[in-house]
Amino acid sequence: MPSTTNASSGSQPGKKKGRRARLLVIVLVLAVVAGLGYGAYWGVDSVRASLPQTTGSVRIDGLDGQVQVKRDSYGIPQVYASSDEDLFMAQGYVQAQDRFYEMDVRRHTTSGRLSEMFGKSQVKTDEFLRTLGWHRVAQQEYDTKLSPATKKYLQAYAKGVNAYLAGKSGKEISAEYVALGFENDYTPQKWTPVDSVAWLKAMAWDLRGNMQDEIDRSLMTSRLGPKQIADLYPDYPYDRNKAIVQEGAYNSATKTYDTSASGSTQTQSGTGGAAGTGLTGDAQAPSSLQSQLGGLAEVLDQIPDSAGLGPNGNGIGSNSWVVSGDHTITSKPLLANDPHLAPQLPSVWYQMGLHCTTVSSDCQYDVTGYTFAGMPGVVIGHNQDISWGLTNSGADVTDLYLEKFSGDGYLYDDKTVPFKTRKEVIKVAGGDDKTITIRETNNGPLLSDRNDELVKVGKKAPVGTTTAPDRGDGYGVALRWTALTPGKTMDAVFEIDKAKNWTEFRKAAEDFQVPSQNLTYADTEGNIGYQLPGRIPIRGEGDGSLPSPGWDSKYKWTGYIKSSELPYEYNPKRGYIVTANQAVIDEDKYPYTLTTDWGYGTRSQRITDLIKSKIDGGGKISTDDMRTMQMDNSSEIAKLLVPKLLKIDAKDSYVREAQQLLENWDYTQNPDSAAAAYFNSVWRNILKLAFGNKLPKELRVEGQCLYVEPVDNTGPADEDRKVRECGERDAHSAQPDGGDRWFEVVRNIIDDEDNAWWQAPKTRTDKATTTRDQLFARAMDDARWDLTAKLGKDIDTWSWGRLHKLELKNQTLGTEGPGWLQYILNRGPWKLGGGEAAVNATGWNAAGGYGVDWVPSMRMVVNLADLDKSKWINLTGASGHTYSSHYTDQTDKWVNGELLSWHFSKKAVDDSTSDTLELKP
Repeated sequence: MPSTTNASSGSQPGKKKGRRARLLVIVLVLAVVAGLGYGAYWGVDSVRASLPQTTGSVRIDGLDGQVQVKRDSYGIPQVYASSDEDLFMAQGYVQAQDRFYEMDVRRHTTSGRLSEMFGKSQVKTDEFLRTLGWHRVAQQEYDTKLSPATKKYLQAYAKGVNAYLAGKSGKEISAEYVALGFENDYTPQKWTPVDSVAWLKAMAWDLRGNMQDEIDRSLMTSRLGPKQIADLYPDYPYDRNKAIVQEGAYNSATKTYDTSASGSTQTQSGTGGAAGTGLTGDAQAPSSLQSQLGGLAEVLDQIPDSAGLGPNGNGIGSNSWVVSGDHTITSKPLLANDPHLAPQLPSVWYQMGLHCTTVSSDCQYDVTGYTFAGMPGVVIGHNQDISWGLTNSGADVTDLYLEKFSGDGYLYDDKTVPFKTRKEVIKVAGGDDKTITIRETNNGPLLSDRNDELVKVGKKAPVGTTTAPDRGDGYGVALRWTALTPGKTMDAVFEIDKAKNWTEFRKAAEDFQVPSQNLTYADTEGNIGYQLPGRIPIRGEGDGSLPSPGWDSKYKWTGYIKSSELPYEYNPKRGYIVTANQAVIDEDKYPYTLTTDWGYGTRSQRITDLIKSKIDGGGKISTDDMRTMQMDNSSEIAKLLVPKLLKIDAKDSYVREAQQLLENWDYTQNPDSAAAAYFNSVWRNILKLAFGNKLPKELRVEGQCLYVEPVDNTGPADEDRKVRECGERDAHSAQPDGGDRWFEVVRNIIDDEDNAWWQAPKTRTDKATTTRDQLFARAMDDARWDLTAKLGKDIDTWSWGRLHKLELKNQTLGTEGPGWLQYILNRGPWKLGGGEAAVNATGWNAAGGYGVDWVPSMRMVVNLADLDKSKWINLTGASGHTYSSHYTDQTDKWVNGELLSWHFSKKAVDDSTSDTLELKP
């Protein structure tokens, strides 16, 4: 899977000055209220008042029986109750104790109400989120789709949250409310069951698939031809990086999908491809298409990573793999999982156990693992019988449609259809309410309505006279997305939590509709498995790789792949299953198009190779072996490029000195590695020279390298002793990010030394390049000066960790407040190893800089032979309170690759308990 929303990051550039001014006012108020000078800031009364009670007893209305909350030395809670309702009510109470401010920001995101908390800077973000309508769809799910049991649990959870809030002032809930209360009289409202359901929509948004790729490919047609675009989106290398499903789920003899469960096989028609018009099937496109899609890309860039699950694209993902008992020292399966998400503080995950004192029909749960603050149940983890992990499948569940407007409606098969419209009122703290009108076509909401410039462009754009003579008055862009149809994923969470075997697990997965995930499975009986769940569309024409013409019914969705026909695997002969966002199944063995934009399998194949290296010859894998694999820092692209870089005749002695770092390097990106620092800088400059500078202007990072003083003021003579600083910039998503798609792009042309991609124009300091080695030499030169500026002239002081740093920032006030406030709320930096498409996926965007953009947000290894010997770690800690001892008490161990003991049995929990809180009726 893929930060709790940075509520301020979605504002428009012109709003930043005003937003910072507001934050300054808040900070000054805090300083006065605390009654303390600079250096004490908030003080005991304003901060420590919100730290939760973890011992003794508390009476709360609504409980039927007594509940125990046992916390270990890391503050991780284990809840014991005698009924399902009491269990989930206590879960709501405990999560609100530790994380309510985070929960509150999340629900304001999913409902498009951030302006109520943070004022006018968030109006544009709210407009976009209201247009998507997450909360409306969640309400429909709750009203019409979810089971009575699920509704009962959601109601109990909300009752627990509200029991904690009852009678508390803002400062007693979280220190951030001191600021918000003095600025705009904000007070938290009661929690509702729909607030929990809506969070699944935010999850799905950050895991939505290839929507950005659709936009980028279309924009590329303004400057690049079909062959060039195909070069930048190469075919998946099935022969080298194996798909997830290799045995079972299809008949390997006939290479047809086994549909015996459903009795039929449907085929999906249509062609996509890199069309010259920028629309699927080379459909007629208006001259305004580039402006429409470019403007939409800008809108998307300004929306926060709302679920906190990280940047959306091929460069990120997650790892989960399972090894059968035939290959483990315990003779039972081991299952590992580490989702790669945007780093945030507190972590997006919340660890806890939910235990019925006696499992029965009245109390059905004995489950532990990771969940989201604000949502009942456990999302990833294990119960007494099974364990499961998640990675994003990458299935394409979104399509953009270009719509032709006509009067007060839009054209569909040469007929004018009226828009569905609704009005929404956005309440603004400290300002006037704003009313917006949301329009929808039969393909979904018009995203283009949320940008004033897009509306102007759309109105001016002439509709093609061939297909709609004299009827058009513009264009817009609509979004079709599976998450905007009510579903039952919340049911699936509870069903999986109590599943006892593979059959029950697969049945539960049928309801896991949005987002589509790779589910890995293991049980205490020794079985392992994989299931792809999800609501995945079947298209008429087109394959989802480009925007479609909304006016032509041939391009509509015709249905969804049946659950019984989704790929799975159970007890494969090879004895292990690896999922790391690679292709799910070979395309020639499956009748449906799941996506055209898989991750390219670099991580999955490296994990596979690590497993095979352990078990070949009869070797056995331990829990610690699984942990070691999670920390693997090997660079696969370095293995391809370094031999060629070492053959370059470096003319400059300073460049030659850096080149020598690569000699005898083992391609491991440890934080203290100077070779890793230099190689990654070379890789970054290869991508910029070969590809980044050739993209259309809408997709380029503008600006040239600057000339700056080196950090030690002793750098090589270059333009009056200054060096080139090709530094950190905001990078558009289409820029070469350095992920494994770009590994494949370069691999495909690496032996074509005269390929046109190796051509780069001259600059005032560099000659033009016409061959691969000339471009590589120039990249090596640029990398030397880039690192000299950042790390100094002396390469003995270089290290990857000095460039590749993790900073944890608290949401809202920790992102753009004054420096001293950020100092209080934020933590770091930490020097990290790993990198792009490494198993230890501490991701960075090569187009923007070297800083860490996404991380393994947690790590776990489940031991199905003895669940108490399982291990886990979180990125930060259990608490969202900045002065809590559990704010970041797991981070140092996370950085070092350590795992904590994961207690499950009653005895193990009791032995590790530090604090016990009794909740009484």
